[in-house]
Amino acid sequence: MVATSSGMCTEPIDMAALSAAVACPEAGAVVTFDGRVRNHDHGHSVTSLEYSAHPAAGRIIVEVAEEIAERFDLHAVAVYHRTGALGIGDVALGAAVASSHRQEAFAAIAALVDAIKLRLPVWKKQYFADGTYEWSNCA
Repeated sequence: MVATSSGMCTEPIDMAALSAAVACPEAGAVVTFDGRVRNHDHGHSVTSLEYSAHPAAGRIIVEVAEEIAERFDLHAVAVYHRTGALGIGDVALGAAVASSHRQEAFAAIAALVDAIKLRLPVWKKQYFADGTYEWSNCA
């Protein structure tokens, strides 16, 4: 049985806690990913952003985590996407996986992030330094 801890949250994502959540005696590798809010996008200076999510987003992120865990034979997965107002440097998407071997863990974290970005119904409102903003559908 794979241990998974996944979902949507409004509070800051604690990457050390995610790493600790997947640590287990069977794991020879724990790999993490923290997707952070950057200060630029497509030539615009970004000051902050807001994420909103479809009500099914929590269920979908759990489904994605379970699929990746099975596909890569992981020992544990933890992944959370934050909603609400985020500042530059805040973690918007945090993930950790535990596997017996590093190559499997690296491949799994990449596949996990790609699948979440593809399937998770979230919307991002980016605020730019010039006072304008833009909506996009991405994770």
